[in-house]
Amino acid sequence: MRTFVHQDGPLSESVSVALARYRYQIFVENLGWGLPMADGFCERDQYDRDDTVYVIANDDAASICGCARLLPTTRPYLLGQLFPSLLAQGMPVPSSPDVWELSRFAATPAVSAHLEEGNLAWVVRPMLAAVVECAAQLGARQLIGVTFLSMERLFRRIGVHAHRAGPAQRIDGRMVVACWIDIDAQTLAALDIDFAAKSYTEQDKSGRESILSLALSH
Repeated sequence: MRTFVHQDGPLSESVSVALARYRYQIFVENLGWGLPMADGFCERDQYDRDDTVYVIANDDAASICGCARLLPTTRPYLLGQLFPSLLAQGMPVPSSPDVWELSRFAATPAVSAHLEEGNLAWVVRPMLAAVVECAAQLGARQLIGVTFLSMERLFRRIGVHAHRAGPAQRIDGRMVVACWIDIDAQTLAALDIDFAAKSYTEQDKSGRESILSLALSH
């Protein structure tokens, strides 16, 4: 898996189409999400903007095998506009330059395989590490989003600092939860990210929170 980051402007047409087709395969065909803006074999929505940051992974054949979308919470973002009810009662929708939303996160194995939940970490962990490193370089101390309960368990198995921002709810027949991921010393160590570990440890005391969204094909 080789990852690259795109920011500061729209994706090239070829990458945009390949990414939209990959997202359609993962989120519409595999996960069965009813996404109203999905068109044909492509999936895009109103949060795919010029200021969106993308982390994209390619396999040895140069095909997309993972993706993630990062949005600043100081501008409109998916959870803040569509799923604020997942946050604990009375909790304001996060809006801070050091909190970013992660959505449309997916990772698939390089070869077709039926993976049990306990074996998914080897697929998820490298992509998650690339995303967390990118977010940290953007100035994020936390990520925010929505995830399935199975993914929440996987976060904890990987060892990142994940905790809930509200009670689990059933949406479209599946239990989902707002789950914080703090970009702190625990998360960096779990993902083998070594840079600036000391500064993140010191920033842990700020008390701010984060959420990570993960959707995985399995």
